[in-house]
Amino acid sequence: MKTILITGANGQLGNSLRLLSEQYPHYRFLFTDVEVLDICDKEALLNCMEAYEVDYVVNCAAYTAVDKAEDEEVLCLTINRDAVRNLGEAASAVKAKVIHISTDYVFDGTNSIPYVESDYTCPMSAYGRSKHEGELILKAVCPNAVIIRTSWLYSEFGNNFVKTMLRLGKERDKLNVVFDQIGAPTYSGDLASAILSVIDYSEKKEFIRGIYHYSNEGVCSWYDFALKIMELKRLSCNISPVDTKDYPTRAVRPQYSVLNKGKIKKKYGLTIPHWEESLRRMIARLND
Repeated sequence: MKTILITGANGQLGNSLRLLSEQYPHYRFLFTDVEVLDICDKEALLNCMEAYEVDYVVNCAAYTAVDKAEDEEVLCLTINRDAVRNLGEAASAVKAKVIHISTDYVFDGTNSIPYVESDYTCPMSAYGRSKHEGELILKAVCPNAVIIRTSWLYSEFGNNFVKTMLRLGKERDKLNVVFDQIGAPTYSGDLASAILSVIDYSEKKEFIRGIYHYSNEGVCSWYDFALKIMELKRLSCNISPVDTKDYPTRAVRPQYSVLNKGKIKKKYGLTIPHWEESLRRMIARLND
């Protein structure tokens, strides 16, 4: 039985993996968060991976407070770069494979067509820079790594755009939401399923290392996303579109961050749901 170590297990993706793990009894899952295993502690990480004979590491741990990172760049780099080096070196030492989650923020958002994995990276924020440096370091220290860049992650767990819109939609009569930032939402339940499909494929066929993109299919603005959330939940809150310049934030967001998923679909044989279908499923689960 192969052992899969999940770091950052109390976050959105970690919780989605925990939920899905019940459908994968042929694997042994080791769910950890910072209280159990601090990936900034290189020795503790190596000891854990040796003791449990870890075969795969899924790194969901990250510093994700995008605006706060502008003032806490050292801490952000410690978690998103230095801890990733620790993880990659420990994995290499025990010959484990790594699946690491990255972000659309490694791009500057100036494209007009979906980003492919080989496109020029130019992060515009402290968070984006830290995740980009994490990618580079992992590739350098761990030959057996899959890096999955994703965008606009949401789930039933923790804090995210969907849950914020649902809360505000009940509290307010109207909301302003930016319409000139374009991307694709990603339901963490779908990303978790994709990760476990990659592991299954690797066990049955081969582990195809490299960088991949994953989000749900389709394209929308944050405004479109908010409208659909209100519609599916039957909330009467009026959503108005606003320019990014009218909604200033500490960190620069990519204006366009649509990811081309062709590579992961071809290499790992994945079928990816449309974002509206996945949003509908997530809201139904919240209702249940």
